[in-house]
Amino acid sequence: MNSSLPLNNLEYMMNIVGITACTAGIAHTYIAKEKLIQAALSLGHSIKVETQGSIGVDDKLSPEDIANADIVILATDIGIGGLERFKNKHVVEVPIATVVKSPKSLIQKIQEKMQK
Repeated sequence: MNSSLPLNNLEYMMNIVGITACTAGIAHTYIAKEKLIQAALSLGHSIKVETQGSIGVDDKLSPEDIANADIVILATDIGIGGLERFKNKHVVEVPIATVVKSPKSLIQKIQEKMQK
């Protein structure tokens, strides 16, 4: 799902891509994906999130998605595949719990650092 909304008086809109993956690959993987999407859209950013869960890879990020990304968020508690795709990109790695508990705060902190 690639989604975007108009800017809400933001000075800087980010194009975000991410991957979520939890140890069981069931609930938290998909909850984190939805939380990231909701938070990014509410802040006026565009986002696409790949999941690496119990059913395999879903919504795989395309080379174009990655090329256009300003930031990559890896919300994982396990090793994930395909990290070489993010060479030369700004990558933020966080535990999946961070995204589940405070996704908006995470994105705001990333935005502040990217604006500097």
